[in-house]
Amino acid sequence: MNTISFKSHAKVNIGLQVLGERNDGYHDIHTMFQELEFHDNVHISKKDHGCELFSNDNDFPLNETNTCHTAYTVVKDAGHEIGGISVHVEKSIPQGAGLGGGSSNGAAIIRGLNELYECGLSNTEMENLALKVGADVPFFIQGKTQLGEGIGEKLTPIDIEIDFAYLLVISPVSISTSWAYSALKNGLEGSVEKTNFASLFKGDTIPFELFKNDFERIVIPAHPEIGEIKDALINNGAHYASLSGSGSTVFGMFDEDTAAKAAESVLMSDYRTILTHPV
Repeated sequence: MNTISFKSHAKVNIGLQVLGERNDGYHDIHTMFQELEFHDNVHISKKDHGCELFSNDNDFPLNETNTCHTAYTVVKDAGHEIGGISVHVEKSIPQGAGLGGGSSNGAAIIRGLNELYECGLSNTEMENLALKVGADVPFFIQGKTQLGEGIGEKLTPIDIEIDFAYLLVISPVSISTSWAYSALKNGLEGSVEKTNFASLFKGDTIPFELFKNDFERIVIPAHPEIGEIKDALINNGAHYASLSGSGSTVFGMFDEDTAAKAAESVLMSDYRTILTHPV
């Protein structure tokens, strides 16, 4: 095998609690990750040495700062006998939108190297390597629905089918993750009781009012447009609407495509919208 391709999926956070700052400067979180059908395509081919990057997106970095290149370096530095790769990423997931596109691309490289060069890595071993690339990267090794704790690397698969239509609304607002954490930590309480997000989906009626994304309390005052999008989703039939991660994408969860498309018709003239489903 000399070439392999992956669908590199997006994710949303259904509920996100920031529990406190750690000694290493990161923050502990408690969240439910949901992988979505919406995806980039990552094509990986063998070459003699190095990591060469290409993309249809002019804003996609083609140097060592890219998570794809970082993932290649992490696997090579771990002592695995690999040659080089040429990578072409067909981007659909917007960058910096809280949908995990870069992290997903990095995970695709680790999985691709494992198969192309027959490294024999288990999912756990790939997740350990992925953590060296970024906090969200381990989730994308197995994807689907998982509880994320620690900095997002402590993952527990959740065997629950969250069968909603997801309408993603891509806001033009740019939100720095570092700014979001810095602004949020000033209001963090000393002790936060974790919400058992997974258990809330097990009853006949889902108490969506118990779900929350802590970043909303600093992002929405700073960027009122985010709050307006969230309100529009709720007012047009979404059971739940929230930022994904620290933003700037807002997503709504609907019972069926028909309801999501009706809401999309209201929002699509002002924003990029994507209708998708859980993996």
